[in-house]
Amino acid sequence: MSIRQSPIEITPPRTTQVRWLLVLWIFVLSAIAFLDRVNISIAGPSIAAAYHLSNVQLGSIFSALLWGYAIFQTVGGRLADRIGPRRVLAGGVVWWGVFTALTAAAPSGLRMALVWFIAMRFLLGAGEAVMFPASNQFVSRWIPAQERGLANGLIFAGVGAGAGLSPPLISYLLLHYGWRTSFWICALAGLVVGFVWYVTSRDTPAEHHRVSASELALINAGLTLGPQTPQGRAKKLVSWSRVLTSKDVIAVTLSYFCFGYVAWIFFSWFYIYLAQVRGLNLKASAFYAMLPAIAMAVFCILGGKLSDGLTRLHGPRVGRCILASIAVLIAGVFVASGALVENARVASIVLASGAGALYVSQSSFWSVTANLAGDSSGSVSGFMNMGAQIGGAVTAQLTPWIAREFGWTASFLVAAALCVLGSAAWLLVDPERSLVSNAGARFERPSR
Repeated sequence: MSIRQSPIEITPPRTTQVRWLLVLWIFVLSAIAFLDRVNISIAGPSIAAAYHLSNVQLGSIFSALLWGYAIFQTVGGRLADRIGPRRVLAGGVVWWGVFTALTAAAPSGLRMALVWFIAMRFLLGAGEAVMFPASNQFVSRWIPAQERGLANGLIFAGVGAGAGLSPPLISYLLLHYGWRTSFWICALAGLVVGFVWYVTSRDTPAEHHRVSASELALINAGLTLGPQTPQGRAKKLVSWSRVLTSKDVIAVTLSYFCFGYVAWIFFSWFYIYLAQVRGLNLKASAFYAMLPAIAMAVFCILGGKLSDGLTRLHGPRVGRCILASIAVLIAGVFVASGALVENARVASIVLASGAGALYVSQSSFWSVTANLAGDSSGSVSGFMNMGAQIGGAVTAQLTPWIAREFGWTASFLVAAALCVLGSAAWLLVDPERSLVSNAGARFERPSR
């Protein structure tokens, strides 16, 4: 009797998803970074009462972080280009954990309290400056071009998550344990997630032992800066003269300045606006102050996914630039409308919708700079992000001044006008005009 042998089935090797696990951890880093940034907007009234500070002085404290953040953007980006995102992000987390803790260490009755808080927040901003340029350097090394919208959407959803977590968490800790405890907890959380990042990440996929051969091939096939090898490559960084004379970089930086101005109204002043201007109590203010952040997180991811889909179908001009232009313009409409609504709760929802629309464009900024700059994506995106943080620093100080002189409605209408300018600037950007002549071919849509 013959024995029938079944054929041996060979299971194809599994394609790992290490790149997405690391993207999700950068999401966590992003959330902690923003928690450390915007916690002071919730604790601000308590700090102002304890140290007899005015809203204008509080605005100087808010803007100090942003000036430190803006000034060191290009430095942080160049550092990430040269030594890689793994060590730069880990070192940055330790730095900002230390200065978050030192912010809480201000002695009671300190005569130079304003100077202390300005110095601590400036140095915190200097450390946090590496966060997103280093993240963009990671994206340029780890994420194929066709996936960068979603990857950046997930990373920057951490901004909304961190900002959204701040009102309930900081309010709870403030009510039960005091504002200082909230800063200690934020500092500790940062140190923990930074340690996990350093242990689990690598600068390139070729260096990571958990990346399968099929995942590595998929990544390398979609990189605009060429395949990565364990031994590395000679880096060809873009000169600053090339960056500063690129109309694409200047246009996207101008648009990101406008983006930053509008976004930081929500991060710095929205909670205080609801409490002091709209008359909501502490609990209601904390709840409604969460809405813009939730909208940012959700629409950042959706915007990234939509951007990738449109890019595959119609190319990066439509998928990155036109989408971002429309989203920023719609944000301006919501911001202007929300400022004119009389009902406080309805106004909160409309303004939160503006924040969500604004963040539909977020992934486009970072996807375009990664494509334009190749190996220099950290430097170029850092330069671009410097524009956003200058915008944030301006709004931190200018918004309360405009509100005092002309009313809070005028403050939001100025932000809406800047949305129009930011939308127009996107129309000048060519996302396929590389700053590096050998950075790779122009984007090609898959045949259908």
